[in-house]
Amino acid sequence: MTNLDFADEGRRTPETSQPEFFSVKIARARRFHLSVKAPRGQRLWVICGGCEHCAADYEIHRDRFPYLGLEFVAGGRGELTLRGRKLGLVPGTLFSYGPGVPHDIVTDPHKPLVKYFVDFTGSAAMELLRAVPLAPGSAVQTSAPNEVMTLFDDLVRNGLKSTRYSRRICMALLEAILLKIAETRIPIGSVESNAFETYQHCLRRLEESALEIKAIGGLAKECHVDQAYLCRLFRRFGHESPYQFLLRLKMNHAAVRLQVPGTLVKQVAAELGFHDPYHFSRVFKSVFGLAPAQFIHRGRSEIEDGPGSQPDDLVDGDE
Repeated sequence: MTNLDFADEGRRTPETSQPEFFSVKIARARRFHLSVKAPRGQRLWVICGGCEHCAADYEIHRDRFPYLGLEFVAGGRGELTLRGRKLGLVPGTLFSYGPGVPHDIVTDPHKPLVKYFVDFTGSAAMELLRAVPLAPGSAVQTSAPNEVMTLFDDLVRNGLKSTRYSRRICMALLEAILLKIAETRIPIGSVESNAFETYQHCLRRLEESALEIKAIGGLAKECHVDQAYLCRLFRRFGHESPYQFLLRLKMNHAAVRLQVPGTLVKQVAAELGFHDPYHFSRVFKSVFGLAPAQFIHRGRSEIEDGPGSQPDDLVDGDE
């Protein structure tokens, strides 16, 4: 995981305006507090959030909580009790709580927790959590902790700025965090398993060598795993087959190459290992919804028309 950035530590919300539920057993923190309650009818409203580097004696015991809360463990270890159910906290773990959900969080004194949190409310807040699904009182893990942490860092950074746009940016980032969790969620206990470690190794190899890999069987051989097992790993932790992932990487590269003036479709097809340019075109269209020739034409038209021009389908007044 990436290093934690405490560069904004000095720009905290004044202590007098911090909520009572902010813990004092913190070695250092970046925390913001935007408001006490949401306006009536607000769809989603961020109350506060932050990143806490817990002290060795950190512990929280709550019978109730006024808002919906979401926490992400970025480092260290600890123990969580949600509605009487105990759970070990390790990096990559996410959990939620809210009104009527008693919870206890205790750090490992030898490996203090580093965790992000955001508290929020609103008419759609519960629905958004359940859609992950991560209803209050539940926990999951993520297969992409770095990506989740980047979004949380953006949330904290913007919350601390306190500009006229901060609140709206934070609400948008909260939705992005929930979507990223939904995209990368894996069952509790996965991140420290041998299977997940193998998946991460295969994923890195696939990302590094996507243009050279001709078939999934070759990837399986390079990673010293059975091809059927490789497919199961990707479906379990990545929610798609390794072939789909490889295809997406190749087509993204193709899209970049096709934007270079003078590049031929058959040339890009050959670079990516497609012996039949027509097959390449069909695959490209299945991913982007446009054949390569249409993609090239549209890209050139947008460049020639410039940013101030109307889209083609609105030139004649059609809507």
